[in-house]
Amino acid sequence: MTEREWREASDMRRSTATLAAILVSAAFLRFWSIGAGIPYALGVDEPEVMDRAVHMMRSGDFNPRFYDYPGFYIYLQTAVACVRFLVGAMGGEWSTLADARPTDFYVWGRAVTAAFGTATVALVYFIGLRWGTRYALLASALMAVMPLHVRESHYVLTDVPVTFFVTLAFLLSLRAHEQLRASAFAWAGAAAGLAAATKYTGALAILLPLVALWMTPSTRPSRLAGALAVVAGAAGAFLLGAPYTLLDLPAFLDGYARLMASYTGPRPLEHPAILYLKHLRITLWWTGSIAVLGGVMFGIVRAVRGPGRVRWTLAVIFPLVFFWILSRQTLVFGRYLLPLLPFLCILAATAVVSGVGLLRRFSIPRVARTGLIVALTVGVLLPPAITAIGFNRTHGPQTSAQAYA
Repeated sequence: MTEREWREASDMRRSTATLAAILVSAAFLRFWSIGAGIPYALGVDEPEVMDRAVHMMRSGDFNPRFYDYPGFYIYLQTAVACVRFLVGAMGGEWSTLADARPTDFYVWGRAVTAAFGTATVALVYFIGLRWGTRYALLASALMAVMPLHVRESHYVLTDVPVTFFVTLAFLLSLRAHEQLRASAFAWAGAAAGLAAATKYTGALAILLPLVALWMTPSTRPSRLAGALAVVAGAAGAFLLGAPYTLLDLPAFLDGYARLMASYTGPRPLEHPAILYLKHLRITLWWTGSIAVLGGVMFGIVRAVRGPGRVRWTLAVIFPLVFFWILSRQTLVFGRYLLPLLPFLCILAATAVVSGVGLLRRFSIPRVARTGLIVALTVGVLLPPAITAIGFNRTHGPQTSAQAYA
């Protein structure tokens, strides 16, 4: 092995070890206090998913008759609840379905959400590799400690899973651009379809493979075939994940119309865009917010001028379009921002790493540049990490739950 090969192999081992540490940290933050609040202080909207999942398990009726969510995550939680019931039966916890309470299934249900959250951190790393190892490690580390994502990974809600599928669509769109095959774009479309089947706003993820396809003229056999593959993959995955959208079409249309009416009511005193920017500032802190802003500006320039126009365009266009649509809705919840976070982590990492890299043009010693990137990395990671840890420390057993224990 040559000296260069040995050095590259050593760098790979270090990055693998660092990624493992990041994923362990991400899992720890998301599984910590996973059972807090059960059974008397559940999260807002958790019963909307879990009660229906348990009802499906008990009745065998898989029509959710509820269309605030498309249905895929309810079905997934139903499958998990069945496994939980079987394990409980083998352990002597119950002998019939009637013996099990809905709250008996929450810890396992929340664990699924936490697993989706941890897996999203890994996806951010693999996306970041398109920029470089240092970008990938910093972006995934930032995603690992992102307070809003850590908090929402503790609940049986759709926002963390839809973020996973949007991020998967991002990764598969980049991969399809690299492979130049219509079949690869079909898989990216399928990921977007699963995002939509998890939460309706996930449908915007179809923008990712379509934009990547448009910027890949050498797609085989043609871009038209690629576009058809994207649409077919998305439609097929959506209908597999939310079949009663079609099987109970009138109820779906009525339910969706009622849902949209709740998003078009009177506007709050502050514009939704301002409220969402405040949520982002809280979760990113000022250091992260400045890094994201710098990454967006840098990304727009690279998307226009290159190199790497496709990856930069996807990293910038989705968060801008998603935020614009979100800010037009009058019902504001911080968790609605979650699908943006993987993109913002990538952009923040590019601002830090590439920003310091630009200093090579000047007569600045390498030691000074290294010290600067370490300081910026700590400045970006430490505040959200402290917030995420603080959430878990205060999210322990609730007084009401202890009182009824």
